[in-house]
Amino acid sequence: MKKPLILAIETSCDDTSAALIAGNCDVLSNVISTQKEVHAKYGGIVPELASREHIRTLIPIVEMALEKAEIGLKDIDAVAVSANPGLIGSLLVGVSFAKGLAFSLQKPLIAVNHIFGHVFANFLEHKNIEFPFLSLIVSGGHTELVIFSSSVEYTILGKTVDDAAGEAFDKIGKLLGLPYPGGPFIDSLAVGGNKLAIEFPLPMLKHDNFDFSFSGLKTAGMLYLKEKGTLDEAATHDFAASFQHAIVEVLFQKTIKALKEHSLKTFLLAGGVAANSELRSTFTNYCNESNIRLFYPSEKYCTDNAAMIGAAAQFKYKKKKFASLELNASSVKGMKLL
Repeated sequence: MKKPLILAIETSCDDTSAALIAGNCDVLSNVISTQKEVHAKYGGIVPELASREHIRTLIPIVEMALEKAEIGLKDIDAVAVSANPGLIGSLLVGVSFAKGLAFSLQKPLIAVNHIFGHVFANFLEHKNIEFPFLSLIVSGGHTELVIFSSSVEYTILGKTVDDAAGEAFDKIGKLLGLPYPGGPFIDSLAVGGNKLAIEFPLPMLKHDNFDFSFSGLKTAGMLYLKEKGTLDEAATHDFAASFQHAIVEVLFQKTIKALKEHSLKTFLLAGGVAANSELRSTFTNYCNESNIRLFYPSEKYCTDNAAMIGAAAQFKYKKKKFASLELNASSVKGMKLL
């Protein structure tokens, strides 16, 4: 089969992105327009504003991706789009555009679950990943432990029962007065702090399952800040380091338990929080000592981007898993093959 050339589109939240991905998950272009300035003053994403920005920027972003790849629309083999989960208004912009483009070009349409996109972002830079593997997907809206037996066969071991890890980072960042999103800023502050200075709760570790919960930890952080009032510089560093360590420790302990119980030797980190420095170093040290192959994307592929959607779409193209033009967007959280 010919190695396909896929135009991928990502508009699930507040980043508008388009990418051209060749058959071996090779990135020919990956253009992203962020909306941070649009939402910064609100301390979070305003869905209606996000949708309007996607409408305004999507066509120019697609044109830039094609120009950077030196590709014409007639040369692509398929159009891929992130169809779920996410903000419904944002998803609808991307899905509607992708359907119209696929119809006009008479090219196959490929629907991609956004969470799968994060996992398969690893294949953009690591060409030697083999199935089966365990993946920990950690972002602002998702925290899942999933075993992939193949590109279309997977088992969800556990997921968040309330708040995702990234959401906990961002909400505490807002309370600290940090810019949105707060996660990367907490990571930076943590470098200068003592991660054992504050003993935060480690939610769900005593439960005999692989599920996660971060709402209680978020509340503990909020109550600590309320009790202490304004923190000086040293105390702020200690707080950031301790809060981050609590999240990383929960993610780490649950993951190594899954690796041991299922005798897996390949592990993939995915999602925006996969860029966290302590999370990476903790897993790197463990995997090196335990002879486990560890993969994670570069920081530019951890956050939302169309290249990861194109990578997941490459696997679907090879199996001829195409969507109909009746495809609709869905905001329902969770992993689902489309």
